[in-house]
Amino acid sequence: MLIIPAVDIQEGKCVRLRQGLKDQATVYGEDPAEMAQRWQEAGAAWLHVVDLDGAFNKKPVNVKAIARIRERLTIPMQLGGGLRTLDHIELYVDMGVDRLILGTAVLKDRQLTEQALQRFPGRIAIALDARDGILAAEGWVESSGQEAVAVAQALAPLQPAVFIYTDIHRDGMQTGPNIAATQRLARSVPIPVIASGGVSNLADITNLLPLAQDGVIGVITGKALYAGTLDFQEALRVAAQGQRP
Repeated sequence: MLIIPAVDIQEGKCVRLRQGLKDQATVYGEDPAEMAQRWQEAGAAWLHVVDLDGAFNKKPVNVKAIARIRERLTIPMQLGGGLRTLDHIELYVDMGVDRLILGTAVLKDRQLTEQALQRFPGRIAIALDARDGILAAEGWVESSGQEAVAVAQALAPLQPAVFIYTDIHRDGMQTGPNIAATQRLARSVPIPVIASGGVSNLADITNLLPLAQDGVIGVITGKALYAGTLDFQEALRVAAQGQRP
């Protein structure tokens, strides 16, 4: 199972939010590119990057910071936040970003979603960000009224590269991932799933490992790494062995 460090960018800095609230930010670094390189050197196989300002402003904002990250990295990266048009996606495809994440656009612009999946096969991920199983949009401030599993099942035939499932209640809270909801989603679709939200420590990683048999291929973690409650090297070792430490 992949252990994927998160680099969230707000006003050009590396931050983490609590439950996606933009006024609940903790700054962990002034230079996102430097932070990205740190995780690469520590052994990360993928990096998860979010343009938080982009998510709230409905368009790419931290483009220069993301370009610097891409220049520094030799490992693949996935990027989300503010991707609402094909032009936005093409901007980052041309930059060399390996995987683009659509979230709000999936709920509000199905035509864009279908066009993106057709034009960029294997490079589009679908973010399913949910509260109590119901998807949220617009930087998580709006409820869509749509169930995560139902949306995933509707989109699965279009062959997204991966579904990224986040339990918003747990994001940045270090209360443990939502194992049951993640497993339910993974079992409902033939597309790989990446878990996100709530990882606190090594036990949380261990608890996710059995879900590999259901199609969960990785887990995104941010706050736990930055706060020091999860040791990245230990997480990599446990995930590679696929067993309890």
